[in-house]
Order: sequence, then structure tokens, then C-alpha cells
Amino acid sequence: MTWRDSLWPVCMERVAIAAPADSLDEVMALVADAGTVEFATPPDAPLETVSREAVVRDGVAALAGWTPAASISELSARVAPAGGAVVPLPRPRGFDAPSLLRSEGVRRSLSPLVTAYGTVPYSNVDPTPLAACAYVLMFGMMFGDVGHGLLLLVAGAGLFFRRPRRLARFRRAWPFVVGAGLTSMVFGLLYGECFGPTGLVPVLWLEPLAHPIPLLLAALGVGALLLGAAYLLGVVNRWREGGRPAALYSPAGIAGAALFTGSGLVLAGWYFRLSWLGGVGCLVAAAGLALAFAGFLAEAGGGAGGAVQAAIRLLDAVVRLGANLASFARLAAFGLTHAAIGSIVWKGASELWRHSSPVAAAVVFVAGNALALIIEGFVVAVQALRLEYYELFSRVFQTEGRPFRPWHLPLAVKETTPCPSGSGDACTPSTSPSSSPLSPSSSGP
Repeated sequence: MTWRDSLWPVCMERVAIAAPADSLDEVMALVADAGTVEFATPPDAPLETVSREAVVRDGVAALAGWTPAASISELSARVAPAGGAVVPLPRPRGFDAPSLLRSEGVRRSLSPLVTAYGTVPYSNVDPTPLAACAYVLMFGMMFGDVGHGLLLLVAGAGLFFRRPRRLARFRRAWPFVVGAGLTSMVFGLLYGECFGPTGLVPVLWLEPLAHPIPLLLAALGVGALLLGAAYLLGVVNRWREGGRPAALYSPAGIAGAALFTGSGLVLAGWYFRLSWLGGVGCLVAAAGLALAFAGFLAEAGGGAGGAVQAAIRLLDAVVRLGANLASFARLAAFGLTHAAIGSIVWKGASELWRHSSPVAAAVVFVAGNALALIIEGFVVAVQALRLEYYELFSRVFQTEGRPFRPWHLPLAVKETTPCPSGSGDACTPSTSPSSSPLSPSSSGP
């Protein structure tokens, strides 16, 4: 697989499963056992229901479905001994293939971040790696502390090695925990925080409580970079979804990206006192507004009423853009909160130590840091997820795809045969005839 292939969902092919009519059930049972083909029937439909959907001509039955392109050769080898064949078909126009995200290696653990939001359309970029990087970056900026980050790193290693075993079911979360721990340690070094302002690490950039305004500006800068990346992905997705018109006029496409870029250039021109840069920004932003208005007007059907509706939607897009950028101020706000909690705990423990209460100081220090780690860690995790979904994904995605649901046979239900009274023999489980689609139906109770 090339790096370009990794940018998109798994490549799907439209195929027909063909077989002699008298051996169709046998072939379809092999297809169900492979579990790599999606048909129009429900994914757990009985064999008889799926077989009835086949088209029969001159003794040959065929049933169309979707399957990953990489699975075709293996599936062909599986059904060939029973007389079956997998025949590639042209993709029908106007129908998107079902979407399946890649799950090789660590991406299997990262994909829930995207799938919890919705199904990525088949034509869209798979943003899983970028979304995971953005998430841990925002988490670390709000939770900057070397000591707390180290504890998260240890917890992530424990999840990876399934220690303790009772937490093994959460193992898939280890990349997020490890990533959050590493970024928290990096920002902790920048802030000079290690279990609070203990002085164990130097301040490489700024102290949050002493310099809140620079931290706020940095948070807005990080938000602007993330929004820019989201707009870039949005342009690519709009182009693949609807071609040039969709990419050009959508507020989550070129029109929105131009408005965002132009606004940034205007602010940069004002900050650096470059009037020409501000003028360029005004032109770019005006072009974005014009494109967005034209798109809204076309959707509204034109006319005076459509113009009013387009103007209202344009105003909403401008206000929404400002609100989305301002929302990233929470990166600084929660970073300040974390630093404030660490400072309070450290000062309290220090005062108790000075008053010859080392045990009380240790209790305050340990309990305070534990509460900060658990409670604020949870809050920061939710806030990072909120920024990911509302500010970023709302530009990356405009439609929802259809998940790939391969067909498989329902599992047989095991039943225990009652033992005759007085029998000393062990009873053996039996399979209920009605539970298996390959078994004849029973007419008895």
C-alpha cells in the first residue's frame, strides 16, 4: 500500500458472486464464512433470504455486492472449488461505495475518534492520523505538566501491555493516552510545570499564570493552524463529492477557505503594520464572501427571497467563523486552570512543610495532584474532543457515508440437552435447528 492509498478509505469494488444455481447455497455459505462481501440484504440475513435475491439465467445464479479490492483474489480462491466465481462489475453511477476505514497497526486504535463522529464518506479523505495528532496536541496544551504527563505515559504503557489485566478491555485507547502524556510533558517543559510550579524543570517558554495574554494569543494561533488544515481537507472533500462547483462555492470549501485566509491576512497586516498585506487580505476575503453568497443564492433558488436567505446564511457563516476561532481560547483557559490548580496545591503543601507538618504536606501534595490528574484530565479530554468535532470536523465533513457491513451467517445458538433422570452420563450441547440457516426447519415444538 502506497502513502497515497493510506489517505483514503479502503478501496471497494462492485462484484457479482456467480455460481451454478444448484450449488448457490454452498457457494454463498463460503462467502458468508469469508465475511468480506456486502449485499443489499441485512448483514445477518439468513442464507435462504440472501439466495432468493440472486438473479438466475440459464442455470447460473449471480448476486451483486461490494467487497474490498484486496479481498477479491482470496475470495475467488475460496469459492472456486464449489464452482463459484467473483466477477468485477462497473460501479453504478450516482451511488457511493460503502466506507471502511483502514485498520492496519495503530490505526485500528485511532479510528474510533472519527467513527464516533460519523461514517467517513467513501470519496472523502480519511482524517484519522491528522485528527489523532490534533487531539493530543490540544490535550497537551491544556494539560501541560511534566509529572502528570509522565503518569499518563506510564498508564498508556500499562494499557499496551495489558497491565493490570482488568483494564485490558481498554487497550485500544493506549495510543491516545501515550500521545496525551508525551504532549503534556512537552508543554510542561515549555511552562516549567512538574506537579505544579515546583522548580523541578526550567521554564523554556513562559509561565502560564504570569503571562496569560501571550498564552491566549498562542492558543488562537494554534486554532488558526488547525482550522486552516481543516479547510484544506474540506476543499479536497468538496471537490471529490461534487466537483468544481461544490468545492468553489461551499462555505466548507474554497469560499470558506478564502474568507478565513483573507481575515488572517487582514489581522497580520494590522499587527505588522503592512497596509498592502491588509489590502490583499480584504480582496481575498471579499472573493470568499462573493463565492459563498453565490452558492447560497443558487441553493435558495434566486429571486428577492433567495437573496435575503443567502444574506442571512452569509452573515451566519461569518459569525460562525469568528466564534469557531474564539473557541480555541479554551486551550489557554484550561492551561491556566491547570497551572492554577498546580500552584494552589504546591503552595498549600509548601506552607504545611514550613510549619513542620510533613505528613500533612505529603497528603495535600499527593491528593491534590491526584484530583488534578483525574478530574481535570477528564475535563480536558472532553474539551479537546469538543474542539475536534465542532470546530474541525464540521468543515472536513458535510455529508455522512454508509458503513461497510459485510454479510455473515448468524451464529448457531447452543442448547443443552436435558439429561434423563438418574443418568450419570454427561450431557452434550446441541444446536437448535432453527438457529442455523443451513439446517432444515423443525416443525415440532
